[in-house]
Amino acid sequence: MSKLQHPTRLGDYLIEGMQIYAAKTLQAMQLLYQRKIRSWINKSSVQRFVCLFLVGTVLSIAVAACSGSGSASKADVKLRLVSFSVTKAAHDQIIPKFVQKWKQEHNQNVTFEPSYGGSGAQAAAVIAGSQEADIVHLALPLDVNKIQQASLIKSGWEIKSPRNGIVSRSVATIVTREGNPKNIYTWPDLAKDGVTLIAANPKTSGIAIWEFLALWGSVTQAGGDETAALDYVTKVYKNTPVLTKDAREASDLFFQKGQGDVLITYENEVILAEKNGTKLPYVVPKINISIDNPVAVVDKNVDKHGTREVAQAFVDYLYSTEAQREFAKLQYRPVNPTVAQEVLSEYPQVDTLFTSQDLGGWDNIEKKFFVDGAIFDKVQTAKKA
Repeated sequence: MSKLQHPTRLGDYLIEGMQIYAAKTLQAMQLLYQRKIRSWINKSSVQRFVCLFLVGTVLSIAVAACSGSGSASKADVKLRLVSFSVTKAAHDQIIPKFVQKWKQEHNQNVTFEPSYGGSGAQAAAVIAGSQEADIVHLALPLDVNKIQQASLIKSGWEIKSPRNGIVSRSVATIVTREGNPKNIYTWPDLAKDGVTLIAANPKTSGIAIWEFLALWGSVTQAGGDETAALDYVTKVYKNTPVLTKDAREASDLFFQKGQGDVLITYENEVILAEKNGTKLPYVVPKINISIDNPVAVVDKNVDKHGTREVAQAFVDYLYSTEAQREFAKLQYRPVNPTVAQEVLSEYPQVDTLFTSQDLGGWDNIEKKFFVDGAIFDKVQTAKKA
């Protein structure tokens, strides 16, 4: 695009031209006045004055038009947000606040096209191109890594945002039926005979991966070896007749349809159920895993859509005090230090909080547990035997 084609620069040139001609007009008027021509102004002076005046007027109109277009709203922009199922309640509160803030600061309307589902399935849809996400907010860094490996996100995404790209956190919670008739209080209780667990599928769901890692780590982080961990998780999954596609479906089966004796879910999901009028007993195990949810801009798609500036601004906004307080209201454990301190007393204490790094990091976790033929598949085979 040439300089004259660029609307902002065109306005600059017109303003400059108007200033020059206005100055010349003023000089001409002063000169005419000072000369005090006997007949007031001779014909040629009048002609020059009129020409200058008309040029100045035309330029003023042109500049006014350009100025008007500059102060008008910019073209609307749409952001495609792809997220895991249980973030919808938080985003429903956060998105309108960002939209209003961006409108005030940039005089531009932003609309969102959100999509919610199992984290693994959502990542697969982004990779396949059926979801052209500008932003992904997923259940675990492994899913963002897969999108990066597909060349849609640039390497180093985790260091481009605060907190290594982690924008929301939770821990695993064990939920039981009223009165806890099966006496389920700790991780080992899930392997007891006669217990039915509602769980999601690690092949499609982020919570399911965190759930599996929480079960495994409850043994290894307490001093048990991997043989004991494998035996334990095999018994637990034998108590799991159906694997749902995501956390929301698992919660609906348990809370709405009354299936199962116990549900492992995000701590924030239990609080959301309480807010919706379903209050059931639950325990936050003292040995627990830090469930870290990442956010990232999908580089290839924002460049295609021309939405990078707004997409990055929304990602940055998610870390703000205002947005993090909305996460905290829904019992996510905030990553913003100010908000984390404000709500510290609202969360049950966890004595041993381990992370994915304690289990070898995501590359090792994927290969060891979740690729075809790895430990999870072996557990499923043993379950059917």
